[in-house]
Amino acid sequence: MAAKTADAGLAQRWREILGVHARTVAEIDRALHPHGIGASDFEVLDVLTTEALDEDAQCRVQNLVGRVHLSQSALSRLIGRLEKDGLVERSMCTDDRRGVWVRPTDKGRALHAEVLPVQRAVLARMLGD
Repeated sequence: MAAKTADAGLAQRWREILGVHARTVAEIDRALHPHGIGASDFEVLDVLTTEALDEDAQCRVQNLVGRVHLSQSALSRLIGRLEKDGLVERSMCTDDRRGVWVRPTDKGRALHAEVLPVQRAVLARMLGD
């Protein structure tokens, strides 16, 4: 009987985590919508901008997959939209023709700087103690 109770507690905790995630993403989407991007768009820009401190730095798309919790195909579509909007640039990896590099543009860095406080305020409101 104790095992069933423990399992039920774990399942309930998992559902609570999923609920917090869903509510937080929805709030971030609402807050960023006036800026023309969503939560996933911001996450990609945030990883690229914070990890690419040098303006010429770039990141392999494969390395972003686990960081932003999107499938490879969903991430590729998102990067395609960001590229179309002029927020990132893609280039082929010369060492491995299957690899694709991506880096934020000046426009992408500027948008990231503009919306960073908005996203962080939502995180503080939703996740703060």
